[in-house]
Amino acid sequence: MRLADPDIKECKALVIDANPTSRSALINILRDMGVGQVSQTSRIVDARQELEARVFDIVVCDYHFDHASISGQELLDDLRQAQLLPFSTVFIMVTGECSYLKVAEAAESALDGYLVKPHTALALEERVISARHRKRTLGYIFEAIQAGRYAEAAKMCMARYEARGEFWLYAARMGAELFLRVEDHESAKCLYAAVNESKALPWAKLGLARAELESGEAPKATRILESLIAEQPSYADAYDVMSRIQLEQGDMQAAMATYRDSLRVTPQSIPRLQKQGMLAFFSGEKEEALKSLDRTVRLGLKSKMFDAQTLVLLCMLYFDNRDAKEFNRIIANLEQTLSRRPDSIRLQRFMSICQVFHLLTARKVGDCVRLTRELASDIRREDFDYECATNLLAMLGRLRSTEIQLPDAEMWVEQLAQRFCVSKASCELLCSAAGQDATYCEIIREGLHAINLMAEKAMSHSVTGCPSNSVEALLVKGSETGNAKLIDLANAVLTRHAAAIDNTEPLTARINDLRSRYCTKGTQVSLGQIKGRAAGGLNLRIQ
Repeated sequence: MRLADPDIKECKALVIDANPTSRSALINILRDMGVGQVSQTSRIVDARQELEARVFDIVVCDYHFDHASISGQELLDDLRQAQLLPFSTVFIMVTGECSYLKVAEAAESALDGYLVKPHTALALEERVISARHRKRTLGYIFEAIQAGRYAEAAKMCMARYEARGEFWLYAARMGAELFLRVEDHESAKCLYAAVNESKALPWAKLGLARAELESGEAPKATRILESLIAEQPSYADAYDVMSRIQLEQGDMQAAMATYRDSLRVTPQSIPRLQKQGMLAFFSGEKEEALKSLDRTVRLGLKSKMFDAQTLVLLCMLYFDNRDAKEFNRIIANLEQTLSRRPDSIRLQRFMSICQVFHLLTARKVGDCVRLTRELASDIRREDFDYECATNLLAMLGRLRSTEIQLPDAEMWVEQLAQRFCVSKASCELLCSAAGQDATYCEIIREGLHAINLMAEKAMSHSVTGCPSNSVEALLVKGSETGNAKLIDLANAVLTRHAAAIDNTEPLTARINDLRSRYCTKGTQVSLGQIKGRAAGGLNLRIQ
């Protein structure tokens, strides 16, 4: 037995390969290298569960699985999106595809290495040693990241890139990602552009699009993405960023088309299936939503990538279809999910939404009305976010078509509109959540109009030379409505006219208080709340 590096005997490895002969060969190679513990699995679904539950130092995964529609690369992509693969893990892909496209696709997934079949034991050993050496070499940067010193870590990466030190290209990618994280968009753009000019790598081009988007240049980002998708139609991360732009611009049909394209590339990606199903739900494409969301449940209910919002939407869809059997199955799934996290306010609200429909089907009208009122009483709570708003509207839209009488429903919709209409896109998605109910949509659109009028009236003070009055007016209306647009606008006016305003500290304190209460609670247009890396970004999670 040869020890490939001093610590290899302490390592835990996982081999994922459907072929028993090649799986056995890989296991023997790792053991001969001196790896202390080697586990194995022949199926992607089992591998996903293993990697979500345990931390491995080395993963060797085959690219192709005969009896599965998901590849090893799609597994890796999902794990990285959900930040379930620590930086310490070395991930090596083994592929029988010798074409440049497949090999390049694997290399651009932020892999630590890949092997083309047939390969030798020495080739695998070299890949593992090289990847572990890189992690040790760049370890000081990741120590800074783990300590939350992102700006410092970004400068370290920049220094290594400029000096063309060992692993400078990987450091450049890491540094650009960190610059985006600390909102230094110009530095991120410069770094991505420099790499793109010298290497013309897809991830650099995608990073440049992300940097343009974060700095408010959506048209530039769109043009870059269109070019990238034309060049690399199998680069799924590019579709993720494109759909985000389309969704934020309120173009739901275009976002739907983009999600469909991404799923043709990665048909069993749990995060993408969820988002496509959620968007189909809010677009009124019930059959497509049902198919995608149900497939998500069957594929990944126990996965950490699964978002329980999927169950809430399925509950409503099965209620619409009067499918009692499937409705009860989804309720049972949600109960199990809640039992694992009984203190989660979000899951409790999900359960209450579904219980409203359960009570309605049982003809317990009084209990149904009582629970609906309880849910609506949370509208002004600080932890009531945009997702809560869409769920409540979807529920109210359905109750409106039943015998349930809710005299306060229109008032609740008005409150939701005043709080969450921060843009035309957010307004239209709320209307979609309400099932395009004519009465509710009119109230929601009037709510956006009212918010815009409040902003214009407040800003008129700034134009006439009284910026402090403008800030004060925006803060009063922002506090009354909880609308993030008004609060952020107050901050923008104060920042721009600070020199002309006496004693800015009290105003700053009030703004910061309101922003912490209302501007960080999901007011943006979004689908689900599973947190993970940005599309196309490196995984910066540390073990």
